[in-house]
Order: sequence, then structure tokens, then C-alpha cells
Amino acid sequence: MLLVLRSVADDPGKKIKYKMAGTIDKNTLVFLSDLTKNNNREWFNENKKRYETARKNYISFLDELLQEMAAFEPIAKNQIGKDLVFRIYRDVRFSNDKRPYKDHFGAYISEGGRKSILPGYYLHLAGNNNSFLAGGLWMPPAEYLKAVRQEIDYNLDELISITETPDFKKQFGDLRGDKLKTTPKGYDKENPAIEYLRMKSWNAVMPLSDKVVLSNDFLDVVLDGFKNLKPLIDFVRAPLREIGQE
Repeated sequence: MLLVLRSVADDPGKKIKYKMAGTIDKNTLVFLSDLTKNNNREWFNENKKRYETARKNYISFLDELLQEMAAFEPIAKNQIGKDLVFRIYRDVRFSNDKRPYKDHFGAYISEGGRKSILPGYYLHLAGNNNSFLAGGLWMPPAEYLKAVRQEIDYNLDELISITETPDFKKQFGDLRGDKLKTTPKGYDKENPAIEYLRMKSWNAVMPLSDKVVLSNDFLDVVLDGFKNLKPLIDFVRAPLREIGQE
């Protein structure tokens, strides 16, 4: 296994020897950290080879991740890393933030690929200890939102058995997602599930330090996190399968 620990920020043309596919190389995080500090087109063009090498490292990791995930998550089958990675170029047309590039790599694993509105798994890679993995359902359309809320109302005990165990809390903390300030239509404010029902997204997030990301067992860490997220993803996915079948 080959590993380069020093930064190549001052020598973007230098060849880099990267680790095996199932690991993330330090130079990948160094590039993303440098991009955070130099988010402009001139710098990016000068460091385009570094970007391409870092992206290739991330995609290679995803390919191995998908192969291993398929043992417990069928949606990982027949998917490839490069199709799941979001573009690094930001759409700044309607944004006050005019930085042209994202300062991270992100990939979404779900039925229908990275643009799917269905529940799935997300791996966010960034420098400066800003990486994380996550899973759940993010900002679904109204019909899906209604269906998940109904599922929560009918099966609160099942959701609690998934998200409020000590092990889940230790790994992910509380579920995250924007919430309504008022009670959603059709529900009483005294409903025991009201805090979950007010949510407009249901996501669990696990922070990942640079040390963890660069460890030799990072693949196992991500697999363990995704495996522990599967019950939540199955819960919010179940009512969505019934939409359009009647």
C-alpha cells in the first residue's frame, strides 16, 4: 500500500502515488482544503490535475463501497461511483455566494441515482474535519411528505425503536431536518409523534474526522454507518413504494 503524507499544494504538477481503492489518500483532503482557501477559477485551472486525481481517488473508493454495500442494500447493485458523484461546479446564477466551486466531494446512493428524490445514503468528503456520512429523506415533494408523516403517525413505536436507541444516538445523535413552526395539517398538537411530524426532512448524520477518513479501515467505518442507517431508510421508503400503485 502506497501513501504520500506531504502536501503537494505548491507543486500541482508533481505525480502523486495514491493508496489502494478502498482508502482515501491524504492528498485528496489536502486538495479539498486548499480549494476552500482558493475558490477561484484561476487557482482551480492551475490545479486541475490535482482535482482529477482526487476525484478519481474518491470514485475508486465509492466503487469498492458499492460492491460491499450490495451485501445488505440492493439499491447499491449495478451502480457505479462516477454516476453518483455530484458536480463540483456550483450554479451561482441565483445565489449571492459567487464561489464557483464546491469545497467537497459528495455522492448520493439511492434508487434512481444521485438526482433521486427517494431516500438514500450520502457520503460527504471535505478537508478540515468537515466530512460526514448521512442517510434518510431530504425535502420530499408534498405527496411523499404526506405519506411519510402518515407512516410516522401509524408506526411511531417502530420509528422510536430505530432512532432513539442508545447506539443510534451515540453514532448519529438526533434526527435532523427543517421543521414546521406550527402543527401540520390534519394532526393534533398533542400527538405523541408531533416532533417527528413537524419535520420536513428526516436525516441522520455521522461526522467523520480527517483521522477517520484517512485510516485504513475507513471503508469499514462507512459500511458500518450505512448498515446502521438502513432501518431508518427502509422506514421512510416503505410508504413511498405505495404511491402510484393504487
